[in-house]
Amino acid sequence: MTRDELNTQRLVKEATEKQAQANSRRHFLKESAMGLGALAMGSLLGGCGSMFSQPNTKIAYDPAHPLLPKAPPFMGKAKSVIYLHMAGAPSQLELFDFKPELMKMDGQDCPPSLLKGKKFAFITGVPKMLGPQANFAPRGQSGIMLSDNLPHLSTVVDEISFLKAVSTDQFNHAPAQLLVHTGTPRLGRPSIGSWVTYGLGSENQNLPGFVVLTSGGSFPDAGKSVWGSGFLPSVYQGVQCRSEGDPVLFLKDQDGLDRDLRKASLEAIKQADQQQYEEYNDPEILSRIAQYEMAYRMQISAPEVMNINDEPQYIHDMYGTQPGKASFANNVLLARKLVEKGVRFVQLFDWGWDAHGDSAHNSLNIGLKNKCRAMDKPVTALLFDLKQRGLLDETLVVWGGEFGRTPMMENRNGVQNPYKGRDHHTSAFTIWMAGGGIKKGFSYGETDEIGYYGISGKVDAFDIQATILNQLGFNHEQFTYPFQGRPFRLTDVAGKVIKPIIA
Repeated sequence: MTRDELNTQRLVKEATEKQAQANSRRHFLKESAMGLGALAMGSLLGGCGSMFSQPNTKIAYDPAHPLLPKAPPFMGKAKSVIYLHMAGAPSQLELFDFKPELMKMDGQDCPPSLLKGKKFAFITGVPKMLGPQANFAPRGQSGIMLSDNLPHLSTVVDEISFLKAVSTDQFNHAPAQLLVHTGTPRLGRPSIGSWVTYGLGSENQNLPGFVVLTSGGSFPDAGKSVWGSGFLPSVYQGVQCRSEGDPVLFLKDQDGLDRDLRKASLEAIKQADQQQYEEYNDPEILSRIAQYEMAYRMQISAPEVMNINDEPQYIHDMYGTQPGKASFANNVLLARKLVEKGVRFVQLFDWGWDAHGDSAHNSLNIGLKNKCRAMDKPVTALLFDLKQRGLLDETLVVWGGEFGRTPMMENRNGVQNPYKGRDHHTSAFTIWMAGGGIKKGFSYGETDEIGYYGISGKVDAFDIQATILNQLGFNHEQFTYPFQGRPFRLTDVAGKVIKPIIA
């Protein structure tokens, strides 16, 4: 028998075995198990229609071109989002929430009513009350009270809406950060940036639709899960870029690999992936192909956009940027450049805002002031720069942490810390928004006389998520994705749009 005849015989045998496997009962049950389970779950949930009674928003998802721009269900005021997260939870009592009555209680034992039945991260025993460690004054034409820790932000306070009575039910950093960004304190759900790029795509096909920039020397406590895509296609997860060195790791071709050879290798990978897709019909394979092609295009586009060296000197002076160095200021300037180039969602995480008072770095009178100096100028410049470029009206800027700080001093293990500090606080903190159809120079919500509880205008993470989606043109109750036999949404079964802050 010739070699060709042997090869033919071998191929026929392999094809016959493969066909037999495909026709086997075991193969059938293996491949259809999830479908049968979904049918069973659907029948069990038949009487639970009220839970998912809202009509779902249909997203035209093309796995071969997942980031093509899409029109939202209704006309939103914002086209893009810059979310500035101060990881560690800045103290609202030293920045935004003016409480003169708290100063009168400074040094007194904390009333038992503020401790009974409460959970704290570190407070034990009876701590001392702690007055504001900053001076406040009315700022701008709106007269909003702002701390002297934010001298630059006071010049643009009339562009901002402050939410003064935000609350959460998570008092540890990682689950609280997950709740703010994914709608649950547990792992596995898509981040808000992933939801937005899934729903709207991106206006620039040469850059990711969702870009993440980090500063402060560490990742957020919840890690990269706060910008993950969860059960959404992986192409919608945040792409972490850097303000120092190559904007994306491994973006450059290796030595000896020119662009033509890189293109040829990508074509070979694409052909292999295409064959796999034709066999399994898994849309995630098409997403992988799209990501490879995006990476190839980013080799030219990303270095140009992520380069701040060519910005005029007055821009560097305004932001306080230092080209070539990793810094929060550099990231803020990059955020403006990215939305200017059509990136849909830019997420900044700045680590180091914890203020327990267990060290100088974590103190209100040293560490917090230093963080404010690094944050205040570039964030102010961002609002001013977006406005002068005509971008603020269509860019929603969000600033905040994962929870607040207590009106009492932290006494870790029953002993007062050596520096001035506050423990984690879930009942009240401040988040602000600007641009993107949000009211200007406005304050919504109020806390009690010492800043412990919200007493009016109370909102939570789901309300903020619902409001962000509303400004982009989505009804958060209808914007869903099918997973495990039921529709999931960012806001789970909660949330309401904060209508008083919408212009």
